[in-house]
Amino acid sequence: MSESEMISGCREGDNSSRKKLYELYAEKMLRLCYRYTGDMDIAHDLLHDGFIKVFSAISSFTSKREGSLNAWLNKIFTNTALEYLRKKDLLRTGISLDHIAELPEEPEPDASLISIEQLMKFVTDLPVGYRTVFNLYVFEEWSHKEIAQHLHINEKSSTSQLSRARKILADRIREQLKKQERI
Repeated sequence: MSESEMISGCREGDNSSRKKLYELYAEKMLRLCYRYTGDMDIAHDLLHDGFIKVFSAISSFTSKREGSLNAWLNKIFTNTALEYLRKKDLLRTGISLDHIAELPEEPEPDASLISIEQLMKFVTDLPVGYRTVFNLYVFEEWSHKEIAQHLHINEKSSTSQLSRARKILADRIREQLKKQERI
């Protein structure tokens, strides 16, 4: 079944087409939800909610080019995760950025020496605000202006949170590399 046949089938309510779409994208969208929430149970709930939105809105999807379905799904699931974080008021919790001195710049460690699974664990362990800004900036490629608008924060807060997230990740990578040297 081609992508266009699958989309047409989903629009017509064909369950085998819906199942195919789910099978093709569920794992990737679950990882996306987990990156934002850091909780696998919540990520599964958001996966369910996101696919309900996908199947409800599939009639409005227009394929512009190869990969546009993936981009459309990423947007729906990212927004689903952001809605959850806003609803639970998790984006406002954490450290006040006004009271923290700027962090000194250090060379970034070689993250290629650590497994992807370990790196993603480090990302999901970040404080919610840092993790959210990091995910939006790095994985979704949003600008700080877009992040600030969607999260209802100042652009400088977005920049600071990204900087702090990178610092925490670099420190954790350094620690992991030291542990690996000892083994």
